[in-house]
Amino acid sequence: MSLKSFDIGRGIGKGQFGRVYIAKEKESGYIVALKVLSIRELIKANAERQLRREVEIQANLRHPNILRLLGHFQDNIYFVLILEYAAKGELYKQLVKSGRLKEKKASRYIAQMAGALSYIHKKHVIHRDIKPENLLIDLNDEIKIADFGWSVHTPSQRRKTFCGTLDYIPPEMVEGKEHDEKIDLWSLGVLCYELLTGTAPFEESGHTATYKRIAKVDFTLPDHLSYDARDLICSVTIFYNQ
Repeated sequence: MSLKSFDIGRGIGKGQFGRVYIAKEKESGYIVALKVLSIRELIKANAERQLRREVEIQANLRHPNILRLLGHFQDNIYFVLILEYAAKGELYKQLVKSGRLKEKKASRYIAQMAGALSYIHKKHVIHRDIKPENLLIDLNDEIKIADFGWSVHTPSQRRKTFCGTLDYIPPEMVEGKEHDEKIDLWSLGVLCYELLTGTAPFEESGHTATYKRIAKVDFTLPDHLSYDARDLICSVTIFYNQ
């Protein structure tokens, strides 16, 4: 398998180490996404181990709401991941376009996310970077959890690495404490809030102010949210460590 095995189309994403393209496998005609990473940039950033971990974890996950890693290969210049193609792209772009989602649609996505997170946690995997940019939508409007770059397989120990995205990190990470798979549930609550309001609950102009609000779990629920939505958000944020 090599890049010559594919008819490569337009770019559909860009990351720190390369780009993502829609492509057709010549022999089968199967449409995929190719994540083409520069080996030189990976080495420069000392990110090879992180990539190997990402590949190992994602290759062993099989769930309808987790983006499939179909294979991988490399040459002297690139390391390439062959991924399931999610035709509707990032949930983030959908959120930007609509401002916020209706509760019926958001609740469907959150239910799919909850099922997928339950699955990976049973396999002792923590994603650690749940956010709209890492969630893709397929043609059937199904959520696909993607980008396992910060994920870890941790069957018996708590972690202390500071990672993820500012608006979505939990209080114990802000405070430098150990964390476990519950951090993904915290992120799910933050995601629910953002899908229903169009903004992150702890968003501030500076990092320090955001950290303080996260540590205090300081946010306001808008009046337009239903009782069920409020209850869910509070259950996985305010009562998070109780």
